Amino acid sequence: MSGDSQRVGKAEVRLKWDPSPWNQPPHHLDIIATTYSTDAPYGRPVYVVHFDSRSPDGTINMSRHSQTGQGFGYVEVMTLELDRLAPSFARVVVGVAIHQNSGPKTFGDISNAGVLVVEGYKELLKDEFAQVAGSTAATVVEFARDTSGAWEFHAMVRGFDSDPVAFAAEMGRAP
Repeated sequence: MSGDSQRVGKAEVRLKWDPSPWNQPPHHLDIIATTYSTDAPYGRPVYVVHFDSRSPDGTINMSRHSQTGQGFGYVEVMTLELDRLAPSFARVVVGVAIHQNSGPKTFGDISNAGVLVVEGYKELLKDEFAQVAGSTAATVVEFARDTSGAWEFHAMVRGFDSDPVAFAAEMGRAP
């Protein structure tokens, strides 16, 4: 854990991107969160939350979802109530994946893509995926418990070349 970590109780991850040109298939990006247990903090996810699901206890859910990027500003939003997660969870990793249904697309192919992580009005991370432009998916943030049990925020922008299903399985592995 880095020394620049910040404690967080409830966070929101917001995603934006421009719609594809009128004569091309829509770009579809998704926010994905994976949770890891204290017994296996870098093992298999306990559960995965994405556009069509929420956590079993309701602490992680999508409040806004877009399949095209159409709308104003951030068109997809995931809320994480970390302070309500059971003590059996050690980590939550959040990332973004690009659906590959209409052929290969990377972040460099998507105009105006960006992610914003906030706690209330406090901006924790803002990124436009420039450092992962050649990737099809990227982790953006890790929330991890410290020794006192409080949740800490760690920026973790790291690119992957995976479809959303494979990405969900590998995104929380140790770098």
